Amino acid sequence: MAKIAKKETPLMKQYNAIKAKYPDALLLFRVGDFYETFGEDAVKASQILDIILTKRGAGSESETELAGFPHHSLNTYLPKLVRAGQRVAICDQLEDPKQTKTIVKRGVTELVTPGVAFNDDILHSKSNNFLASIHFDSSRTAGGDKRIGVAFLDISTGEFLTSQGNVEYVDKLLQNFQPSEVLISKKQKLTFTEDFGTDFHTFFLEDWVFQADYANETLTKHFKTKTLKGFGIEDLYEGVIASGVALHYLSETRHNQLEHIATISRIATDDYVWMDKFTIRNLELYHSTNANAVTLINIIDKTISAMGGRMLKRWLALPLKQADKIKQRHNVVSYLVDNNTVLEKIQSHIKHIGDIERLISKIATGKVSPREVVQLKNSLEAIIPIKSLASESDNEALKIIGEQLHSCDLLRERIKATLNEEAPVNILKGKTIADGFNSELDELRDLSTSGKNYLDAMLERESERTGITSLKIASNNVFGYYIEVRNTHKDKVPEEWIRKQTLVNAERYITEELKEYEAKILGAEERISIIEQRLFEDLVLWMHQFIKQVQQNAHLIGQLDCLCGFATLAITNNYKMPTLDDSFALNIRNGRHPVIEKQLPLGETYIANDVYLDRESQQIIMITGPNMSGKSAILRQTALIVLLAQIGSFVPADEANIGLVDKIFTRVGASDNISMGESTFMVEMNETASILNNISERSLVLLDEIGRGTSTYDGISIAWAISEYLHEHPAKPKTLFATHYHELNEMTETFGRIKNFNVAVKELKDNVLFLRKLVEGGSEHSFGIHVAKMAGMPQQVLRRANKILAKLEKSHSSEELTDKVRSLKDDVQLSFFNLDDPLLEDIKEEILTTDIDTLTPVEALMKLNEIKRMLVKKKQA
Repeated sequence: MAKIAKKETPLMKQYNAIKAKYPDALLLFRVGDFYETFGEDAVKASQILDIILTKRGAGSESETELAGFPHHSLNTYLPKLVRAGQRVAICDQLEDPKQTKTIVKRGVTELVTPGVAFNDDILHSKSNNFLASIHFDSSRTAGGDKRIGVAFLDISTGEFLTSQGNVEYVDKLLQNFQPSEVLISKKQKLTFTEDFGTDFHTFFLEDWVFQADYANETLTKHFKTKTLKGFGIEDLYEGVIASGVALHYLSETRHNQLEHIATISRIATDDYVWMDKFTIRNLELYHSTNANAVTLINIIDKTISAMGGRMLKRWLALPLKQADKIKQRHNVVSYLVDNNTVLEKIQSHIKHIGDIERLISKIATGKVSPREVVQLKNSLEAIIPIKSLASESDNEALKIIGEQLHSCDLLRERIKATLNEEAPVNILKGKTIADGFNSELDELRDLSTSGKNYLDAMLERESERTGITSLKIASNNVFGYYIEVRNTHKDKVPEEWIRKQTLVNAERYITEELKEYEAKILGAEERISIIEQRLFEDLVLWMHQFIKQVQQNAHLIGQLDCLCGFATLAITNNYKMPTLDDSFALNIRNGRHPVIEKQLPLGETYIANDVYLDRESQQIIMITGPNMSGKSAILRQTALIVLLAQIGSFVPADEANIGLVDKIFTRVGASDNISMGESTFMVEMNETASILNNISERSLVLLDEIGRGTSTYDGISIAWAISEYLHEHPAKPKTLFATHYHELNEMTETFGRIKNFNVAVKELKDNVLFLRKLVEGGSEHSFGIHVAKMAGMPQQVLRRANKILAKLEKSHSSEELTDKVRSLKDDVQLSFFNLDDPLLEDIKEEILTTDIDTLTPVEALMKLNEIKRMLVKKKQA
C-alpha cells in the first residue's frame, strides 16, 4: 500500500524548501518571537538543549515534531548546539510581518558551524577557533609517504595558515592547533580516519572543491592578486588546495564579508623546533589524559589579554630555532624583570585592552554591536601610554614594538564623536549616536523627550495671542492632538483653526502647527531608529580602512603581553635567563620541573637536579632507580626547560646553557591504543621507531622505561639495542634514558659516551626514602617491593614477594647464567657435531663462536634469549 504523503501547510512548505538547501544543518526557523525546529531537528534540539518536544498539528495529516525557544535566547542556546558538533542554519524573517498579507519571506542569514563562529559564548577568549582543511594528494613522495596539504583559518581573528607534509607532520599540526572542525573530501573519509583517528569534528565536501585551479582562483580572487607568490606559498601544491577549500567553505556558510582575512602565512617547518604528537602529549603542554591535571600552559600563562593568551599557545606549539630571535625575546624579558615599574605600568594598561583582534574581525564582517565599537575605541586609547612606555625604553626590541604600534588617532576621534559612550549592545535598544553629531537626530530626540515642554510653550503662546486663558491641549486615538476651547470663548477662536469635534460645553480644534508636531512626534521614534542604524552602518563601513592597523596592534600587544607574562613568571617563580649558543652541549644546573614544583605541599621544596649532555663525552645518561623515585620528572623537566628557553622564557634553574635544539623526542610511560587495535608494547615500539628514524645532531631524546611492555629478556634486549643504536648513530643525539633495568648499567664498559646515573634512595630499616637527587653511578636494586609496601600492599603479599625475589636473584646470578651458556656450548660440542641436520648449522655456529669468559650478565641473558628464539623458529619450520 502506497504511503500517503503528509499534507503541507504553507509554512511547512516554506520550511521544507529551505531545509532542502541545508540538509546537513540543524535549521532554526524564525516564527514570530520564536526559533522553531521541526522533525528530526526538533528531536535533536530537544535532547541537546533540554527543551520540551511537542507536536505541530497534532492529530492532523501535517503532524510533525516541534521544539523551540524565544528568539532573544539565541545566544544561550546556539553555543550548546555548536559545542555538540551541530552545524546550525539560522533562518530569519526577511520582512515585517505587518507589511505583508501572505506568508512572511524567510531565508538563512548565517550558517554557524564548530569551526566558523563569531558568537562570544561559543569562542574561548584565549584559544583560537580554527577551521582546518585537509587535502590528500594521490601521488607519493620519493620515500613513499603520502603528501598532505593542510590549512588553518580562524574567521574570528582573520588568521590564515597553511603547510604540507607527510602524515606524521600534519598529525603534529592537528595536535598543536586543535581545530574545532576539519574539512575533508568525501572520497577521503576513510583515509582521514585511518591516519588521524575519530577525535575531530569533520565535515565532508564534494571532490570537485579539491582542485588546484579552483583553489588558486578562489585565493587570488579573495586577496585581489594575480598570483600567490607574494605570500610565499605558491610551491605548496597541496597546501594551496587545502587553503582554497577553507575559503570556499566560508562562502558556503554565508560568510562573504572577509576583508579581515588579509593575508595567508606559511608554517615554515625549518623555523621551529620539531615535536611529534607523542612528545606534545607526553609533556602535557596543553592537555592531560588525567582528569584535573595541571598542564604547562596552566603554569606559565601569565598573560592578561586574549591576544596574548592565544599567542602564547602558538609560541608553545612552535618553539624557535633561531638564536637571534630567541635572544631578542630574552632581552625584553630581562629588561622588564630589571625594570619592574615599567612592567607594572604596561600590564596595568593591557588590562584595559579588549580583544581588539576579534573586535576588528566583527567590524569587517558587519557583526559588531555599538558597545563593541566603543570597547575598541577604549582599547585603542589604552595602547597610547603603552606605545609611549615602549618607545622610550632602553631596550631596542621593546622600542621597535613601541614604534610599530599605531595610535589610530583618526579612528578613535571619529568613534568618540559618533557614538554615545554608553552605547547599547543592540542598536534598537537605546541611544547609540552621540548628541551633537546629527542635527536632525538631535531635533527628533528633543521631540520625543521634551514633547510636554513644547506643548506647554505652544499653549502659553496661543493663550496670550487669543486671550483665551482656559485653553487645553490634549490627544486621543481618534483625532490625535487637538486644542479644546470652552463655549464661553468660542468667539475668540482664530479663523485658521480647524474645528474637528463639538462637545456639549466645548469645541475641539486642530492647527497646522499641531498637525506638523503630531506627524513629527508620531514618526520620531521610528525615524530615530532609522537614522541611528544608518549612521552606525556608515561608521562601521568607514572603519574598514583601519583593519590592518588594528590587526597589527593586536599582534604587537599579544607579543608584549607574552613577554610581560614571562617576566612575571620569572619574578614570581625565581626563573633565570638561559644562554643559548650554537654548541651541542646542554648544561642545566639545579633544574626544576615547572609544573610539579607548583603542586608541592606547602613548605616542601622541590629537589633540583643537574643535567649535562654533549656529543663528545656524555651523550647518553642512563638513569636507574625505583619507580616513584623521580626519574620521569627529571626527563620531563629537562625537555620543558629547553622548550621554555626556546620560546623566549626564563627557566626554572639556577643556570642553563643550551646548545640550540631542533627536535625534542619523548617516549614517556605506557599509552595504550587498544581502540585502534594496538597493544601497549606496539604503541611503544611505533613511537620509538619514529624517534630513531628522525633524529638529528641537535635532537634531544628522552626515553622512559623502554621495553617494559614485553617480557624482561625481550625488554632488556630492546632497551640495550636502542641505546647502542643512539650511541653509534652519526648524529650522536643527546639522550636521557630512564630505566628500571639496572642491567643496562653495564653498557658503560663498552660504550664510552654512555654514563650511569641513579636517583638516590636511602635505605632505612624496613623502608626506603626517595631523595629524588640524581647522582653519578648505577642503581643496584629496583626497590619495587618497598614501593608496594608504601602503597599499602598486604603483609602476606609482601613476605611472599621477598621470598620469590630472593629465589629469582639466586637463579639468575651472573655465574649461573654464564654456566648455563657454557653447559649449552658443551652440549653442542658433544651432540651437534655428530648431527647432519643443516637446519641446526647456524645455531651450532652461534653457540660455538661465543666467548663465554668475556660475556657480561646482560649479554648472557640476551644470548640465551637469541638462541631460544632460533630453536623455536627451527622447530616451527
